[in-house]
This record gives sequence, structure tokens and C-alpha cells, in this order.
Amino acid sequence: MVTVEPMEEKGIQISLESSVEKQFGEQIRQVISETLAKLGVEAAQITAVDKGALDCTIQARTITAVHRASETETYDWKEIRSWNA
Repeated sequence: MVTVEPMEEKGIQISLESSVEKQFGEQIRQVISETLAKLGVEAAQITAVDKGALDCTIQARTITAVHRASETETYDWKEIRSWNA
């Protein structure tokens, strides 16, 4: 699960709770950070609870959380799919 809260000051803060944090915590944070950068998010508090999801799942959950938090109703899925091409 990924939740996004806006922050007034620029910066990204990631709070991660994961059963695999010792092995993959850095990778999970990197996937979240890269996804936020591609979406143009510059100020957010991210809370992620992970039980060993794949990178593509973490990316999809981050994208969804950002779109829901921003109340965006349209998505450019072709552009998002090209990130992994």
C-alpha cells in the first residue's frame, strides 16, 4: 500500500514499513523516488507498507496514489508504459 500526502516545502519523505526492508528497502525507495520524479512530484510525504511486492507493483501503486491524491481524472497511460520500455 502506498499513500501520498502533500507537503508545503519541497522535498520527498518516504516512510517504509516492509518485511523485506533489509534486503530490498533501498530498491523500494528508489522505485518510489524515480516514479515520483517522472510524475513531476516535488513535495510529498509517502507512506509505503510492503510485503515483498515486485518493482512494477510498487510503481503502479505509487502512480495510483499520486493520481488519487491530486484528484487527476485523466492519465497518459502510453507515456507511463514507455517508462519501462
